[in-house]
Amino acid sequence: MANIFPLKIGLFGIGLEAYWDQFEGLKQRLDRYIDIVADKLQKFNAEIVNAGLIDTPEKAMAAGHLFRQADVDLIFLYVTTYALSSTVLPVVQRAKVPVIILNLSPEASIDYASFNKMAGRTKMTGEWLAHCSPCCVPEIANVFNRAGIQFHQITGILNDDKDECWNEIKEWVEAAHVAHTMSHNRLGVMGHYYSGMLDIYSDLTQQLVFFGGHIEIIEVDELSALRNGVLASSIKDKVDEFNSLFDVQKDCLAEELERAAKTSVALDELVEKYKLGSLAYYYKGTGIKDNEDVISSIILGASLLTARNIPVAGEYEIKNAQAMKILDSFNAGGSFTEYYAMDFEGDVILMGHDGPGHIAIAEGKIKVRPLEVYHGKVGNGLSVEMSVKNGPVTLLSVVQKRDGTLMLLCAEGESVPGPILEIGNTNSRYKFSIGARRFVNEWNEYGPAHHCAVGIGHIASKIKKLGSLLKMEVVKVC
Repeated sequence: MANIFPLKIGLFGIGLEAYWDQFEGLKQRLDRYIDIVADKLQKFNAEIVNAGLIDTPEKAMAAGHLFRQADVDLIFLYVTTYALSSTVLPVVQRAKVPVIILNLSPEASIDYASFNKMAGRTKMTGEWLAHCSPCCVPEIANVFNRAGIQFHQITGILNDDKDECWNEIKEWVEAAHVAHTMSHNRLGVMGHYYSGMLDIYSDLTQQLVFFGGHIEIIEVDELSALRNGVLASSIKDKVDEFNSLFDVQKDCLAEELERAAKTSVALDELVEKYKLGSLAYYYKGTGIKDNEDVISSIILGASLLTARNIPVAGEYEIKNAQAMKILDSFNAGGSFTEYYAMDFEGDVILMGHDGPGHIAIAEGKIKVRPLEVYHGKVGNGLSVEMSVKNGPVTLLSVVQKRDGTLMLLCAEGESVPGPILEIGNTNSRYKFSIGARRFVNEWNEYGPAHHCAVGIGHIASKIKKLGSLLKMEVVKVC
C-alpha cells in the first residue's frame, strides 16, 4: 500500500574548524565532496536531509536536533578529513538511528609525483588533508563502541561509481527502505491456525516489536459478507483478468472461474478497507456454507494480490507473511514454499506449496488447474501451478528462537529446469552450492518453521543489512 511517510536519510560530513584558516580552499573542496555524496544518495529514491560540514561540537548538537526533528531513518556520516570525535557523538546520540560511516577517498590514489612538486609544505599538507578520510575513523569507532552506538563502515572511492562501495551504499539504502516499509506495513490475519501445526504459532506482539507496523485481526465472516454483495459486472471483469494473467487450463469450469472471481473482488475490497500490505489466512470453513465457499475459492484472488505487492500466506503463517513481505519489498518477489521432496540423482530439492503463487517471479504463465480436493483441507476448487524463474534465488525464513526473539535465516541457491510435480501447486527444483543433503541438515538445525519464502536473485547481503538495521540476528546457510 502507498506509504505517506517517505524514507529519510540524514547526511553530514565532518572536518576540523582549525584547518580552514590554515589551508585555503580546503573547506570549499570538502563541501563539494559532501554535495557529491548527497547527489548520489538522491538517486536511490530517498529524501536526503543534508546537515553539511560539521566542524564544531555546537554544530554537531544542532545537526542532532535537525535529524531528530526531520525524523530520519538512517544516517550516513561522511568522514571528509580528520575531525574530532566531539563533532560526531552529539549528532548520533540525539538522532538515535543507525549510522553508516563513509570512509571515502576522493580518488583511487594520490598523484604522488604532482603532489611532491607542489610549491610549499602548507599547500602539500592541504592537499593531503583533502585525502585524509581514513585518519579519524578509528577514533570515531572507539567512541561509538564505548557509547554503545551501533555503526557500520563503508570504505571506498568517492568519485568512482563502479567502486564496490557504491553498491554497498545502495544496498544499505535498499535495506533501509525495506525496514521502513515493514515498520509501516499493515498485516491482516484472517481466520485461525491450522490445528496442530505448532511450528507456525506466532507471538503477534513480538512481530510488532521487531518489525513495527500494525496487525489487523479480521473475521472470515466479513469477507463472506462482502462477497455476497459483489456485482455480476465485477465478476465478469475479474474473470477477464484471470484469463489475461493466467494460463487457464481447458478443464477449468466457467462456474469455478466465476466463483473464484467473486471471491477475488471481495478480497480486493477487504484489503482496501483495512489498507493491508500483506495477509495471512486459514479457515476450515465447515458448518457455514458461505465461509466454506469463500475460503475454497480464494487462491486466484490471493495470487493476484501477491503480484500487486500484497503477499498472501496460507495456513495462517504469520512469520512467513513477514518473510514474503521482506522479499517483495526488495523487489525479489516472495512466494510461499516448503520442502516437497528430494531428488538425490539431480542433487536438487523440490519445494513448493498449495495456495497463492507470485506471478512476477514465475517461469512462464502460471497455470490454473481444478482440484477435486485440497489436500489436508476442506473443499475443492481452482488452484495455481507454477515454477519460480530459472536462475538465482534466495530463501528467507523468519525464525522464532527458544528465547522468543526473532532471527532471519536465509540461503542463496538456483532454480533449475527439470521435471516438477504437476499437481496444481507451486513447485520448483532448487540446487544449492553445499548440496541438497547438507543444505537440508544445516537449514533445519536453526529450527525454522517448515514454510519459508523464496524470491529471485541473490540478496543475502541485503538481508544481512536489513537485520543490522532491525537489530536482528541473520544467518546465511549458503
